[in-house]
Amino acid sequence: MHQKQPAIGIVVVAAGRGERAGASEEGPKQYRTIGGKPVIAHTLEKFASWELSRHIVVVIHPDDEVLFAKAASQVQSGAPIDAVHGGSTRQQSVLAGLHHLRSKNLTHVLIHDAVRPFFDHTLLDRIASLLSEGVPAILPAMPVADTLKRADLDGTVLDTVPRTQLYAAQTPQSFAFEPILAAHEKAASANLTDFTDDAAIAEWAGIPVRIVEGLADNVKLTVKRDIAMADSRLSGQALPDVRTGNGYDVHQLEPGDGVTLCGVFIPHDQKLKGHSDADVALHALTDALLATCGAGDIGDHFPPSDPQWKGAPSRIFIEHAAKIVRERGGTIMNADVSLIAEAPKVGPHRDAMRAKLSEFLGISIDRCSVKATTNETIGFVGRREGIAAIATATVVYRET
Repeated sequence: MHQKQPAIGIVVVAAGRGERAGASEEGPKQYRTIGGKPVIAHTLEKFASWELSRHIVVVIHPDDEVLFAKAASQVQSGAPIDAVHGGSTRQQSVLAGLHHLRSKNLTHVLIHDAVRPFFDHTLLDRIASLLSEGVPAILPAMPVADTLKRADLDGTVLDTVPRTQLYAAQTPQSFAFEPILAAHEKAASANLTDFTDDAAIAEWAGIPVRIVEGLADNVKLTVKRDIAMADSRLSGQALPDVRTGNGYDVHQLEPGDGVTLCGVFIPHDQKLKGHSDADVALHALTDALLATCGAGDIGDHFPPSDPQWKGAPSRIFIEHAAKIVRERGGTIMNADVSLIAEAPKVGPHRDAMRAKLSEFLGISIDRCSVKATTNETIGFVGRREGIAAIATATVVYRET
């Protein structure tokens, strides 16, 4: 079924004073310079250049009009950007932004902290896909990796808090427009002001909130050191940590009714022999991803001796590898698969395969490549005894 394209507005919250970042002649932390531009300019550029942004409203402090105008002038043209004054709390500021967007004929809204400049269009696309499926509220979040302790007032540890099912919330938090506006208005009418984020208001209002995998880099710039590190990152003072991984796999062909390659089933008079669904392409790409962070290979994580993986779809393996990469601070930039087979023909299915890779990896389809060639009737591939795959993955890792 064709999914209707959502009409998305953006609320960027930028009315805070940022005391923890210390005083600066540049003003509050959202106007501090990183990589030659104010933090908020980097944030706005990401939204303004996103093809699904319909309208952007920035909620600012009344004292910051000049600072905001200067920052906004550095944003390349894209979605229209307005500014409105916020309130004394973040909650009041968000409501002001929602009221401004009320007349813009929007179906959905993304609410984002101005001081989170390191998100990307891939995350926004994942959110938009879920919104278009009818999910009413989406929270990007990362599983908590640190050990958590509960302590009393004097700092004595009381116990260790299990990390299972605990997540660190990020923004943009994203909602169907009318329900979140109604929830904010209801909270304001009830004089409830202690919600820590918009997802908490949605939960209170009975709106189901779905977690989507966030980004390790999508951190909030809070203290002075955060801003200095962000400036160093964007100013090119450190080489980007770009890693490339390679993977190779081969599976034997036997009589059957078809093969699965890159998650796409192709009818054929043979099938691939293997413990799982024998998707040779995804197996090679899984190894390529794991190689970028030294995480072993597919056999280490999914041993063929384990009966639970018998007949398993290989999307489980590739999504597991992508999760490991992201948990270790990686952003997948590109995936390339070359298939070596005499038959079946891959060309008619190439775009479907690329779409599957895009779905499994959570990256845009233009970053997914599938190619095929024969072996000119030479060797086991040429004799139609098997299919081989070579895969390459490119991942950029954050500084540690």
